Amino acid sequence: MATAIISVGLRLTGYDAASAVFLVVAVAAWLLLAVLFADRLLLDRGTWKAQAGTPAALTSIAATTVLGTRLSLQGRQGVAAALLIVAAGLWPVLLPSVVRHWKPGLPGAGFLVCVATEGLAVLAGSLALAERQTWLMWAALVCFVLGLLLYAAVLPRFDVRQLRTGSGDQWVAGGALAGSELVTAAAVNGPLRWAPSAHGTLRVVTLVLLVLDLCWFAVLLVCEVRWPRPHYDVRRWSTVFPFGMTAVACLAVAAAADVPAAETAGRALLWPTLALWVLALAGAVRSARAGQGPPP
Repeated sequence: MATAIISVGLRLTGYDAASAVFLVVAVAAWLLLAVLFADRLLLDRGTWKAQAGTPAALTSIAATTVLGTRLSLQGRQGVAAALLIVAAGLWPVLLPSVVRHWKPGLPGAGFLVCVATEGLAVLAGSLALAERQTWLMWAALVCFVLGLLLYAAVLPRFDVRQLRTGSGDQWVAGGALAGSELVTAAAVNGPLRWAPSAHGTLRVVTLVLLVLDLCWFAVLLVCEVRWPRPHYDVRRWSTVFPFGMTAVACLAVAAAADVPAAETAGRALLWPTLALWVLALAGAVRSARAGQGPPP
C-alpha cells in the first residue's frame, strides 16, 4: 500500500523514473503477499479464518486497489480491471467478517473497512476516467458513499487514546478520508454528464473532504510531536500510507477543482512520505535482523 501510493504520487508529479522503481517494488511485494494469502487459504484454513476477522486482512483489498490505480495511470487498463475484480471479490468475503468482530475502543486499523471500500471506489473511478465508462463511475460513487457511511460507523468506536498511545495505525483515521477526495475529484472530471450545478456541488464536497483530511493530519501530527514514539513497529507502515494518500489526494483535488494551493501541499507532503518510507524500511530490516539473533 505504502509503496504503491508513493509510486502514484511520484507519477503525478512527473518523477516517472522514480515512480517506476517504486512500482516494481510494489508489484513484487504484492505478488509475494498474494502467494502467502493463497497458501494460507488453501493449506492452513484455520489460520486464514482467524486472520480474516482482523482489520489487517483488509489491507489485501486496499493494496490491490492502490496497485491497480497506479497501473491504470500507466495505461495498463486490462491489468487494473483484473485487480479491481480481485479486490471486489475479496470485499464481500473479508469485510463482513471484520465488521462482526467490531468492539468499542477500536484502534486506527478499524478504519481499514473505509480504506478498502474507498480503494474500490478510487480504482473504479480511475478506470471510468480512462475508459470513459459512465456505469463504472456510478459504481465508484456508490462505493464512495458506502465508505463514508462506514467511516461514520467506525468513528464513534475509535479509541481516541490511540492519538497518544497508537503505534502508527492511528493515522488511518485521517487517511481513510483521502480516498474519498480522490473519488470525488475523479467524478468532477469524469464521464458523468451532469448539470453544472451538480459539478459545483461535487466540487464543494471534494474541498470539504480535503479540509477535514488536513485537519485530521494536523491533529495527528501534533500528537506525534507531543507524545513521540520513535521505536519501530510494523504498524508504522500504516503511517506512511495515509501520508501518501493525503499527498496524492491534494494533487488530485488541485487538478480537478483548480486549487493551486492543494498542488503545493501535495508536493510538499510527498517528500516526508518518502522519508517515512525509508525510515520504516530501515526499521523493518533492523527488526528482522534482531529477530534472527546470534548464530547457534
